[in-house]
Amino acid sequence: MEDTTKFQGLRRQLKVQLREKGIYTESVLEAIGAVPRHFFMDPGLINFAYEDQAYPIAANQTISQPYTVAFQTELLEVLPKHKILEIGTGSGYQTAVLLHLGAHVYTVERQQELYKKSKLLFSKLRLFPKKMVFGDGYKGWVENAPYDRILVTAGAPEVPKSLLQQLKIGGKLVIPIGDKEQQMIRYTRTAEKVFDKESFGTFRFVPLLENKN
Repeated sequence: MEDTTKFQGLRRQLKVQLREKGIYTESVLEAIGAVPRHFFMDPGLINFAYEDQAYPIAANQTISQPYTVAFQTELLEVLPKHKILEIGTGSGYQTAVLLHLGAHVYTVERQQELYKKSKLLFSKLRLFPKKMVFGDGYKGWVENAPYDRILVTAGAPEVPKSLLQQLKIGGKLVIPIGDKEQQMIRYTRTAEKVFDKESFGTFRFVPLLENKN
C-alpha cells in the first residue's frame, strides 16, 4: 500500500473541509490529516477515500464519514495515554485515529470477517492496539476496565449498562442512541452512580447488535 502525494493533498483538503464544518480540535484535525483512510477501504473505492462520505466495507458494515469520525473523537477529548475502549472496530480507521492521538486502545468487533481483516491490516500497517477482541460489544471488555474513554461506533437503542459500569469516574462515553436515526450522546461519570448526559445532534449509524445467548 502506498500513500502518494495525491492522497496527502486530498487529506489536507479534507482537514480544511472539516474545520469549515465545525471541527476545531487541532490534534483531531492533525490525526485525520495523518491517517491514510484509503488503506482502510475496498480497493474499488480508493478514489473516494477523501470524500466526506460513509462507504460500504465487509459484513454489510460501513466506514464512517470522516466528519463523523472527527466529531466523535472531538467529543471524547482524547489525551495521550488515555485508556480507550472502542466498541466496533469495523474497518479499523477510527482505531488508527485514536492510536495516532497517543491513546491506548482496546477494541471489540463482533463480526468475525471484520475482526480478521482489521487484525491483519493493523499488523501490515504496524498499528498496535493494546488488545483486539472478537466478541459482543454490548458487554464491553471488563478485563481491562475501568477506561478513561469509551467510544461506540454503532447505533444502540439505549446505552448498555455494562459500558457505563466500565467507565472511570471522570471518564467519558460517546455513543449514538436511537433506531433509524441516532442522537450523539456523551455521558460523563461524575460519581459512582452519577452520569452527566449531553446530546450533540442527529446521525445515522449501522446498528449495535447484541448477542442474545
